[in-house]
Amino acid sequence: MIEIKSKREIELMKEACKIAALTHKAIEEAIKPGISTFELDRIAEETIRKNGAIPAEKGYPSGRKGVIDFPASICVSINDEVIHGIPSKNIILKQGDLVSVDLVAYKDGFNGDMARTYIVGTTSKENERLVEITRQAFFEGIKFAKKGNRIGDVCHAIGEFVQKNGYSVVKEFQGHGIGRQMHEDPGIPNYGKAGKGVKLETGMTLAVEPMVIMGKPNILELDDGWTIVTEDGTNSAHYENTILITEKDAEILTKI
Repeated sequence: MIEIKSKREIELMKEACKIAALTHKAIEEAIKPGISTFELDRIAEETIRKNGAIPAEKGYPSGRKGVIDFPASICVSINDEVIHGIPSKNIILKQGDLVSVDLVAYKDGFNGDMARTYIVGTTSKENERLVEITRQAFFEGIKFAKKGNRIGDVCHAIGEFVQKNGYSVVKEFQGHGIGRQMHEDPGIPNYGKAGKGVKLETGMTLAVEPMVIMGKPNILELDDGWTIVTEDGTNSAHYENTILITEKDAEILTKI
């Protein structure tokens, strides 16, 4: 069931989304060669909590026997890690790394979800292009996130743009509706057919998140039961915002 948010609910969501954006700003300022992903997680949790919110990813249930609930406040995925990387004191960022950070702030009953891929210092032109194409894929998609269009219009635009630029999208994971729950209907794949799927209505809140791989689309799950990596070892990037469907263009809620 897709929930249409009231004006009051949207205002509450905006606050959660603002905190998510503030947290990303703090992370971006902290990222440098030599810092551990554990320290990034500490900074994120401190920022979220001091703004009156809760890091929703911490303790998120795996739902699978033998796999621990997610142990950190943010997902930190490096280079060929696509999503769900677990922060660690032993993982130290190096010059040229690509660092994808996905986080969710929960406040007053609502969630704000946001992801970015950051470059540590300077990196190759190929890595820079991957990050930029991933970011642009999000904006290509939300051009179609308008009242009366369909989810498939957004999905198709993302997938076509990524493929046109010589990259692959992850098909096993997708964007999603968001609100009182971190993951709500509808699902939002990063590929699909235009004109298909749920019709977009004013008041829908969605987390649109291209996950792009430099090489082939195949992925693997590591033994920790969370971290997803590219099968061919090529790098990956991630870009996500929580958006609101309005009477006109989509409104990005995860911004300061």
